[in-house]
Amino acid sequence: MANLINLNADLGESFGAWQMGADAALLDIVSSANIACGFHAGDPLVMRRTIRAALQRGVSLGAHPAFPDLQGFGRRRMDIPPAELEAGIIYQIGALQALAVAEGGHVSHVKPHGALNNIACANREVAETIVRAMLAVNPELILLAPAHSVLAATGRQHGLTVILEVFADRAYQDDGQLVPRSQPGALIHGADASLEHVRRMLDAQAIISQSGKQLPTKIESICVHGDNPEAVATARHIRQGIEAAGYSVVSFDHYPY
Repeated sequence: MANLINLNADLGESFGAWQMGADAALLDIVSSANIACGFHAGDPLVMRRTIRAALQRGVSLGAHPAFPDLQGFGRRRMDIPPAELEAGIIYQIGALQALAVAEGGHVSHVKPHGALNNIACANREVAETIVRAMLAVNPELILLAPAHSVLAATGRQHGLTVILEVFADRAYQDDGQLVPRSQPGALIHGADASLEHVRRMLDAQAIISQSGKQLPTKIESICVHGDNPEAVATARHIRQGIEAAGYSVVSFDHYPY
């Protein structure tokens, strides 16, 4: 039997007349969609259209909550009191849930976005806040979290199902955190380079940093960011490459937890 793997992308990040990404094309490739919930991108109509398109293709739905930062695309650090942050995350998950139900679907997972995700990977208090919000909404929600992160460990400690992901198009530091976008080499460009990065990590079952350090981990999902012009070609090449290597790409609705 082939090894099972999930392939996810951040989608629904258009807003009003402003268009971001090629969602329809990516939804033909990925198996799970992390859908923006209006705080860093997205709006109710974009959310609903993205949900509908995902369900038509059998792609599972995930909430992609963020700091309230439309101008900064959720990539700027914000120091928000835990109670306020928790309420905002509940609000975002709930909005996506309501729209999913209206389309005959359901939200399977939650994956924090941008700065919120990066901070939670190293900051226990922020990780706890995200986990509390998820538990308050639905303890059955899956937490999609970076491997070797405080967020993943916190989710597990509180009884959430945690799926560990690696990034196809981002470089890693020796501690397992992403190389900040402000630093050289943070982004991996090109379909071939991204596939090579993914294959090296899958073969080693480890995060491999820029320096070559290996951090052993189970790898259950691969993320391809949808907000760059190479996203579709990269996602297609990665899917073809991992399937050729014996992996079967599945959604979270069909993943054996």
